[in-house]
Amino acid sequence: MRVGILGGGQLARMLAMAAHRIGIEPWIVDPHANAPAGRVAHHILAELDDPEMPGLLSSCDVVTAEMDHAPVGILDAVEHRVPVHPSPAAFAIAGDRFREKRFFADLGAPVAPFHLIEDERSLSRARSAVTCGARLKSRFEGYDGKGQLVVRTPEGLDAAWAELNRVPCVLEEEIDFDRELSLLAVRGGDGEIRFWDPIENHHRNGILRVSATSPADRDTPAGIAARELVSAVLERLGYVGVLAVEFFDVGGHWIVNEMACRVHNSGHATEEGAETSQFENHLRAIVGWPLGGTRSVRPTAMVNLIGSIPDPETVLKIPGARLHLYGKTPAPDRKLGHLIVPESEHAVWLGSGAVDAVRLGSEVSR
Repeated sequence: MRVGILGGGQLARMLAMAAHRIGIEPWIVDPHANAPAGRVAHHILAELDDPEMPGLLSSCDVVTAEMDHAPVGILDAVEHRVPVHPSPAAFAIAGDRFREKRFFADLGAPVAPFHLIEDERSLSRARSAVTCGARLKSRFEGYDGKGQLVVRTPEGLDAAWAELNRVPCVLEEEIDFDRELSLLAVRGGDGEIRFWDPIENHHRNGILRVSATSPADRDTPAGIAARELVSAVLERLGYVGVLAVEFFDVGGHWIVNEMACRVHNSGHATEEGAETSQFENHLRAIVGWPLGGTRSVRPTAMVNLIGSIPDPETVLKIPGARLHLYGKTPAPDRKLGHLIVPESEHAVWLGSGAVDAVRLGSEVSR
């Protein structure tokens, strides 16, 4: 069984490593010779929008992608020869912030008020929405806080749109939230759906820093409603694979932020904390194999290593710690690896390379 993966970053690397464990041969497509996944998979050195992609991947049994903004036109062309999961239609929605918001709103999901800005007329209409603050996001592209700006005044909206080069944008009215959470699910080709426990996330400067499983949220009214919503998304899209949906918790009411049609950074702790990791279950789903259990076997936390790599010897003194480095060159705001630790008393904050113990649930992101 051979699986093709568009993209060769850390998510593709972890998918490839999981593939080897269960007898799947991973192939990646990435234009960079030193792509992190290239060390653990057969590497097709090509641009992701290469028109020859259908031929390059024709020997694979199924194709998937590791990034939000997968080249939908290429995936459509590949799908004529090889099954693609999740579908190109799902990637088209997740890669367009306006379509994504409309999609959730049409499902009846709670979302922040939003406004499309693509010309002077729509910009003028949107100014009235900037009362207590808003966030301007490019409609396409953008990740880890890139392609978005906070707006405080109507005049500031004009300046922000100019700073984003007047590309099509979505203005989202600011939400005063208590927590950020994500819910990961996997759907098999036979329609079976399984959920991992909810995950509480902490960001700084738009980049995920710490994630911790939150079993206590699983059977709350908000947790149950979130599972019902994600199930509806999966069914509406005929989705196959892992889907991550991010939420804002506002007084116990979860509001949808966005979704990712791929394995997700916040789900890395499933490698150690769940019966089956998100990576293995994604592969099982897309090749048509039975899904693995998603029950938490121990509470865990994941800490992203951002910008620099701490001394491994120091990090591994933490009881139960598991270190995963991606083989990337250090650079500001670059995700270089992650650490998984038991969620007993402390998580570990390694945002700058220094080791600081931070009690889980403390305020680390604002």
